Amino acid sequence: MKRIVFLDFVRVFACFLVMLVHASENFYGAGGESDMAGPQSFLQNDLDRLWVSVYDGFSRMSVPLFMIVSAYLLVPMNESQTTWQFYRRRAVRILPPFFIFMVLYSVLPTLWGQIDYSTSCTDLSRILLNFPTTAGHFWFMYPLIGLYLFIPIISPWIRKATAKEELAFIVLFALSTCMPYLNRFSGEVWGQCFWNEYHMLWYFSGYLGYLVIAHYIKVHLDWSRAKRFWVGLCATTVGAVATIMSFYVQAVPGQLLVTPELEIGWSFCTINCVVLTTGAFLMFSCIEMSKTPKIVLELSELSFGMFLMHIFWLGYWVGVFKNDMALPSVAAIPVIAIATFMSCYIATKIISWLPGAKWIIGTSAHSRPKLESTLSKA
Repeated sequence: MKRIVFLDFVRVFACFLVMLVHASENFYGAGGESDMAGPQSFLQNDLDRLWVSVYDGFSRMSVPLFMIVSAYLLVPMNESQTTWQFYRRRAVRILPPFFIFMVLYSVLPTLWGQIDYSTSCTDLSRILLNFPTTAGHFWFMYPLIGLYLFIPIISPWIRKATAKEELAFIVLFALSTCMPYLNRFSGEVWGQCFWNEYHMLWYFSGYLGYLVIAHYIKVHLDWSRAKRFWVGLCATTVGAVATIMSFYVQAVPGQLLVTPELEIGWSFCTINCVVLTTGAFLMFSCIEMSKTPKIVLELSELSFGMFLMHIFWLGYWVGVFKNDMALPSVAAIPVIAIATFMSCYIATKIISWLPGAKWIIGTSAHSRPKLESTLSKA
């Protein structure tokens, strides 16, 4: 099957945005030293408030873009496949690298004193239950795996669903993404109470909505290239402004803030993030090239490994550009993200030439010709 070129661009863009998000988090973590934001946040000054809001807020489309790419390629499941064949292919693709890096994040940070031996042992003992202490970005793997588990279940419906039926699902999903704001300003709604979290739209909520959006755009949206671009640009702009401002208006410098409250608009399943992500994806879909440029293709193939390892590199570059060089946030955040991105690319490229590299980073140099012609990537 012919490769869908614009998805390679989306994957590379989303991979970089993940690193931009985590670079930004170093400028509002309450402790000031962590690679990831914790339960409490603290901004030093108005400039940090502004640039964290802009860089991090705009980048909140990163995770949903990954979800949409996977859904665009995999939904509906090939009718010639059984459920177990689908599960096996997905498991072989992502679980070995995921497990290897779980172990690495549980062990390696003890070498530079980031965690102690006791924490390392605890992380190792809980590998089957949750991600390690120093690998907070691995939360993403669990909803991704959850979507993979659900694809064979939803495929029969989505294969037969009409455009109106899918659109009805998307509308209900969009309503469910308003729940964080309804809860903030109106309290418990639609059946929520202290003994019941499963509100009326629970079954239309979560990342499943992005899966249906991806299929709707792929199969039912027949807009011209110009219309996709301009609607996408407007949606991206509106979604970005709303997402940025949701943080900025609450982020008072010099005060200790509750991170979940501060990041209410940065949850990936909020209406503003849905608008932002959908708009950006529509714009990328306007790319009409017969072949993916070589560097973009290589970055796309290596993006899974780059995502897995990037926190190792991020901490180093934070030390260089934020702590040692003391760059202001307007420069430090993108420079940290770019340096992390390039370091991950070089490291994964080297690993890709090793025997069995696919078990470590999900791909290898020797498998790329085959991967060039397949659409079954995550």
